[in-house]
Amino acid sequence: MTVTHVAAGSAAAALDDAATFPKLLAAMAAGNPDGVALQEKHYGIWEPISWREYHQRVRDFALGLAELGVAAGEVVGVLGDNRPEWLAAELAAQSLGAATVGIYPTSVGEEIVHILTHAEVRVVVAEDQEQVDKLISLWDRLDTVDSVIYYDPHGLEHYEAPYLRHFPDVEALGRGVAGSRGPWLDEQIEAGRADDVAVICTTSGTTARPKLAMLSHRNLLSMGRALRAIDPLEPEDRYVSFLPFAWIGEQMIALACGLQVGFPLSFPEEAGTVRSDLREIGPSVIFSPPRIWESMISDVQVRLGEAGWLKRSVFAWGYRVGDRVAEQRVRGKRPGVLNRVLYRAADWVALRPMRDQLGLTRLKRCYTGGAPLGPDVFRFFHAVGVNLKQIYGQTEICGIAVAHRDGDVKFNTVGTPIPGCELRIADDGEILLRSPAVFLGYLDEEGTAQAVDRDGWLHTGDAGYLDEDGHLVVIDRARDVLQTEDGTRFSPAFVENKLKFSPYVEEAVVFGGQDRPFITAIITIDGATVGTWAEREHLSYTTYTNLAGRDEVYRLIAEEVTRANEDLPEAVRVRRFLLLHKQLDPDDDEITRTRKVRRRVISQRYADLIAALETGADTVTVTSLVTYQDGSSAQREIALKILAMDDFVPPQRSLRRLAWSTRS
Repeated sequence: MTVTHVAAGSAAAALDDAATFPKLLAAMAAGNPDGVALQEKHYGIWEPISWREYHQRVRDFALGLAELGVAAGEVVGVLGDNRPEWLAAELAAQSLGAATVGIYPTSVGEEIVHILTHAEVRVVVAEDQEQVDKLISLWDRLDTVDSVIYYDPHGLEHYEAPYLRHFPDVEALGRGVAGSRGPWLDEQIEAGRADDVAVICTTSGTTARPKLAMLSHRNLLSMGRALRAIDPLEPEDRYVSFLPFAWIGEQMIALACGLQVGFPLSFPEEAGTVRSDLREIGPSVIFSPPRIWESMISDVQVRLGEAGWLKRSVFAWGYRVGDRVAEQRVRGKRPGVLNRVLYRAADWVALRPMRDQLGLTRLKRCYTGGAPLGPDVFRFFHAVGVNLKQIYGQTEICGIAVAHRDGDVKFNTVGTPIPGCELRIADDGEILLRSPAVFLGYLDEEGTAQAVDRDGWLHTGDAGYLDEDGHLVVIDRARDVLQTEDGTRFSPAFVENKLKFSPYVEEAVVFGGQDRPFITAIITIDGATVGTWAEREHLSYTTYTNLAGRDEVYRLIAEEVTRANEDLPEAVRVRRFLLLHKQLDPDDDEITRTRKVRRRVISQRYADLIAALETGADTVTVTSLVTYQDGSSAQREIALKILAMDDFVPPQRSLRRLAWSTRS
């Protein structure tokens, strides 16, 4: 094993051994009682919650949980979308010395059972009727659960299950015993220590069931301090919390940074209003996985495709100017006078209006992590004036270990280690990390020894290397790095990101290397953007499956594959592809809740399709189970076409291509 890099800069300041989230909340409530801590949108109106009110709700709910029997060392489950009640439940549990485990609101069945039983959860806080119904349907399998507390009562008025409780009722229960309990709760909070388990986060689970990783207050707070050392945050900054708290990234910014800095958190009214709510709030910082940025760029591309010639031309000019200036800024260079003047004009007429549509006008900086983001997407956002940075980490190290710095951004890297983090590249190319943020271990300890060695190094399972500037380049999961017949090593994820830069491609899974003759791909189309394109082209269709099977759509995607192939070495270009008849679905275990592809599942489930891609067949038949609205189901055989890129002749000038390019 060879030491190749140690974190640049000074280590993050040592953390107080007594520091915990509940103590930070109490300090905020004492120092800025009337300041806005949280705000939630109801019926179009933002309703603020002060630090004093936030703190009191946490105390009330903590005493209510204590009356229900929750004690130090136990785990409280939380299932639902982001709301103030989620944070109140989390901090209340921590006030008692307990921890919380978050469950994605889209989780169903076996996934919920696995997490709740594995963590021996007795009390579950659920958002609404949808989540409560899931728990009721699984009740006979939830041996450890005895109470379900819901915080949105709509539709639940007539439910009579004895284990159901309304969130305000538990708060009232806590207020009712506050006098008789005396200083008991303060004593519990004071007894908390930095090394206590704060949250239990599920890992991505790309190869198997998600593991439950135990993260301490020290883990999370040290990572928050290290991030703030390179990118300072202020109490006046704004943050919109719209990604699940079950994800480590949201815990990292909203809690670990938010409670140390004291900036307000805003919660959108509902999932469908996130984009408009972002525009209203104008956040200062955003941390999102690649799918959010890819979705944004798809929206931009669709809008440009629908715009008139003049608007497309103006944006194309503005984009070229922005790209030229961004190329200098990311290297820490000051653009020349002429470029600065041109950029002011380009920003006024083209770039700022685009950022405004995306809700990014007040943004200081933003981050992407959780999966690789294609360099093309990365470059686009910098060209339009968005200070997007790549971060690298895992749940087991609180999400962030390596990050870009202002003025030192490279589109094909993830940056350099943050303060306090050490990085090694093992002899076999595996990335190893060590810092105060490395987790305490998995809940059942199984696999912990393989993840963290005796010297404290986290074995990430990712392959990578350091470039000439000390930036980390992540190739892929070590097990996923492939080699073609001529010896060329490549990352399937890199090829997939090239394909997903297209607004018409939602997911792509690439196969090749080893004993396979060439590179092939299974692609799923983006139903919304391809549907909009079909309407413009006056193409009729009925279902997603029908749309994906149209010859015109195959030609559309073939043009996108041609574009992606132009930037790839000859040996790793996609030679044949098919359009899947359905979208990849986390409920089918095909992708994770954070939209990482489960390659093993795809390889096994679609083995016949992959074989047909590699043997030269023109079509392949797949059997699909269709469930109708009345509950009945039937099996259908669907013939999927396979397109060979060698047989595809792209048009001389595609009318579908937009009037700008990310190429310099």
